[in-house]
Amino acid sequence: MPLVTTKQMLLDAQKGSYAIGAFNVENMEMVQAVVAAAEELKSPVIIQTTPSTIKYASLACFYANVRTAAENASVPVAMHLDHGNSFELAMQALRTGYTSIMIDGSHGTYEENIAVSKAVVDACHPSGVPVEAELGKVGGKEDDLEGGEGNPYTDPQEAKVFVEKTGVDSLAVAIGTAHGVYKGTPKLDVDRLSKIREVVSIPLVLHGTSGVPDEAVKECIRRGICKVNYATDLRIAFSKGVCLVLHDNPDTIDPKKYNAQGREEVKQYVMSKIKVCGSAGQA
Repeated sequence: MPLVTTKQMLLDAQKGSYAIGAFNVENMEMVQAVVAAAEELKSPVIIQTTPSTIKYASLACFYANVRTAAENASVPVAMHLDHGNSFELAMQALRTGYTSIMIDGSHGTYEENIAVSKAVVDACHPSGVPVEAELGKVGGKEDDLEGGEGNPYTDPQEAKVFVEKTGVDSLAVAIGTAHGVYKGTPKLDVDRLSKIREVVSIPLVLHGTSGVPDEAVKECIRRGICKVNYATDLRIAFSKGVCLVLHDNPDTIDPKKYNAQGREEVKQYVMSKIKVCGSAGQA
């Protein structure tokens, strides 16, 4: 089917008390793996690219891959710009055909974040494209994304005002997760999440979820998370598959052979996280 937006799938998830898995991809094989996993489990799915991934290829290249995979799928697939770091990049993604846009103004001041988020909303909504923003700072480092200093947590009352002033469709909140690989078990402030849910009615998003225990993710979903982002662990899974083939057959020169194993590892990982999110059978 054609690409869809994230608007209705997240509202359906919110109503049904489950979440949609959002998976960052780096190549064609990872796109194929994510869609194959969603197909097998009959789940809606969101495929994402970050600014650094786009630098590696281009918005058009990844869009073409995802659009083609979606058109051959029977489940809803959305194409999302993850951590869009400027108004200009958000507009480029919109013009390319992305069906969901994140503008991450969390590294500026609260007022600057409101201003850039509202500007992206005003530009995207006439085309029916929903916008995600972030309030607070998800820690760690992945790609060119790096957590800021100071108090990183999302303030519930600030979140309420932020949503009212910007008109965003979903909000990524900072409750103790981090991008990249965790050095220990993350401690999430789930009570803060509940307080945010009490005053913010739009779907909430959890970033930096690779490495977070599945039970902790399920608890966050019970407390209002409707979209769960996974990135680092997909890279690990793909690399694992490639390394397995090259370890056993070091003379392999056909990329299709080791990429196929990477694709299978990613598919299995994505299937496991779709089950954690509770979206299996919701397509």
